[in-house]
Amino acid sequence: MAKPAVAHIIGSGIAGIAAAIRLAQKGYAVTVFEANAYPGGKLSEFQLGEYRFDAGPSLFTLPHLVEELFLLCGETPEEHFPYLKKDESCRYFWEDGTRLTAHAEPEAFASEAERVLGEPAAHTLEHIALAKKQYEATSGFFLERSLHDWRTYARPEVLKTLAAVPSLGLTSTMDRIHRKQFQTDKMVQLFNRYATFNGSSPYQAPGTLCMIPHLEFGVGTFLPKRGMVDITNSLVALAQRQGVVFRFGERVTAIRYASNRALGLTLESGEETQADVVVSNMDVTPTYRRLLPALKAPEKTLRQERSSSAFIFYWGVRKRFPELNLHNILFSEDYPGEFKALFDTKELFPDPTVYINITSKDIPGEAPQDGENWFVMVNAPADYGQDWDALRAQVRASVLAKVERVLGVDVAPLIEVEDYLDPPRIQSRTSSDRGALYGSSSNSTMAAFLRHPNRGPLKNLYVCGGSAHPGGGIPLCLLSGKIVGEAVPQA
Repeated sequence: MAKPAVAHIIGSGIAGIAAAIRLAQKGYAVTVFEANAYPGGKLSEFQLGEYRFDAGPSLFTLPHLVEELFLLCGETPEEHFPYLKKDESCRYFWEDGTRLTAHAEPEAFASEAERVLGEPAAHTLEHIALAKKQYEATSGFFLERSLHDWRTYARPEVLKTLAAVPSLGLTSTMDRIHRKQFQTDKMVQLFNRYATFNGSSPYQAPGTLCMIPHLEFGVGTFLPKRGMVDITNSLVALAQRQGVVFRFGERVTAIRYASNRALGLTLESGEETQADVVVSNMDVTPTYRRLLPALKAPEKTLRQERSSSAFIFYWGVRKRFPELNLHNILFSEDYPGEFKALFDTKELFPDPTVYINITSKDIPGEAPQDGENWFVMVNAPADYGQDWDALRAQVRASVLAKVERVLGVDVAPLIEVEDYLDPPRIQSRTSSDRGALYGSSSNSTMAAFLRHPNRGPLKNLYVCGGSAHPGGGIPLCLLSGKIVGEAVPQA
């Protein structure tokens, strides 16, 4: 009996797990090699005393991309991956005392924005409709297919995209479109924040990214009932039921190749593997620099501006805050200045926008009865050698001061347990180049086309994950794994 074709995957980020499941369904004997002792990359978890924290991504949209992996394997998604839909997408706070709840239902959100901000409801509904139009016109072309395969351009979806070009904002920026659409500065700032969903600046990113709010207001905001880490855990368990083998604590040091074909991997232990297909779920920069150092690298791609990173504090807070929900934003008073610092001077802004995620609002047992698990994040530049130890003290003080000004509470004495994540730690734990969360930024019209393709430089080498097409974030990484799964031939 012939041996099955072998596929080896480097990294167990969410894209690598998705690709593993799809290749197993195609008949491959799949092994995933992961340098860490745990799967998921950024999508992992940890415990501090009585408080549980998701380490990385905190926003869950497009749940059907997870569900379709269970369906592909003939399983019922809700039996393995329960989640809930939120009736709020976010709560917004400004220092002048303004507070706005963004209801998930567009009409309710528009009505509330009119009541609180004075922004006509029609303006909000028109913009949400534009986001939907942009998303539906481009997702089949830009997100779900390889931009580097000629067959993509022969599909019917291209005609839909071309017909919608006038509405895509290709020659404008998100900020300019928002300023034209809305009459209140606060509503402009609220919609500008969606640029951070892929680590970009609303003052540079193309107007096409105005589609991002459709994920919240057109599809919805969701939360896995066992925490964000359950996306990782449930898919790893699904992969294992399909025969996928995970080898944790196994660092890959090289991709071996000859005659333009990958032969297998070299591990830190010295072991050499043999494979018919190799998939790198590692950031493309270390994939070339560390694993393929003798191969000519696509320097134009690797030199693209890095996306923003993050400074995250994990605080176990011994108090409950009814004014907060799952997702909360405390806005900076100078949004343009914040993004100028992030992308121009590569500094942490002294008055950062603060995001607070609290899963204990919805999931019992995440924190003590009289406490909450605060995931507190500010946008940070990628790592260019800044003094991160000094910056940690600076940003912690800035965050605490912001919270006290906006919520009227000194949180510092309420913090029982604490940890942090900064760009160097992100790079160390996930091999993300310079600690950037989304690979390259989307601060140009051509950014989508300059991402690394899902086919690698060798005939049987493929690339998936946040630094490759179509980009970073859970939904796009799942799509990246899907594109690779569909590109690899049947075993």
